[in-house]
Amino acid sequence: MLHAAWTLLLARAPDTDAATAAALAIAVVVFAPFAALAWDVESAAWPYIALSAVFELGFFATLAIALRAGEVGIVYPLSRGAAPVLVLVVGVVALGHEASAAQAIGIGVIAAGILLVRLLDAHASVRDSLYALACGACIAGYTLTDSYGLDHAAPVPYLECVLVPLVLIYAPAVARSRGGFGAIRRAATGRIAIAGLCIFGAYALVLAALERAPAAPVAALRETSVVFATAFAAVVLGEPAGRRRVAGAVVVVAGITILALA
Repeated sequence: MLHAAWTLLLARAPDTDAATAAALAIAVVVFAPFAALAWDVESAAWPYIALSAVFELGFFATLAIALRAGEVGIVYPLSRGAAPVLVLVVGVVALGHEASAAQAIGIGVIAAGILLVRLLDAHASVRDSLYALACGACIAGYTLTDSYGLDHAAPVPYLECVLVPLVLIYAPAVARSRGGFGAIRRAATGRIAIAGLCIFGAYALVLAALERAPAAPVAALRETSVVFATAFAAVVLGEPAGRRRVAGAVVVVAGITILALA
């Protein structure tokens, strides 16, 4: 729910890139004292923090680009639906994880849902779809990275360490393209501040879950947010909620559920 909420808030912003930079900066500042109080970061965690920050940078950059012209009801199911599939595939192929028949079925169902959203939706452009899928690949990357990094750090300080370099790179890049930091300051409204808190809260909850369960089911259950995002986009943004789009979102969640329960 938190993840769908902050995505919606950023999608409604006049300048998605500036709003994203503002939301991330607010999150880093607000949660810095909490990270300091709960500080527990071993030296072994830093390589994972650095790699996770790279994937996070790719995630926010591709998401902001996709949301500039693309619709939340298309971009969100594609990016979030692709992520658990990639987590499972990379885990099996590259990391030696085992996959059951139920997990394979879940992947197939998610793929069917993505096809419903992408191939049968007249509003889905190739450009936006590619950015959404790239966003999903970044999600898979930082999910797998964090599942190992959290063996060496507590969730809140780990997340703070990931987001600080992200803000230091992303915010200046956005400011340079907007002619200065004024655009980011103007984007830092109360609504965007809420988005920043939701970004940190949603990610922290996922990290807490990764401490307790394998990456594949955590990534899968997290993506039930596609239903909330599709509903929010229709109700709040007025995006068309055609039967194919709704059916695609529901099918994606059905596949995610199969993965989570496998």
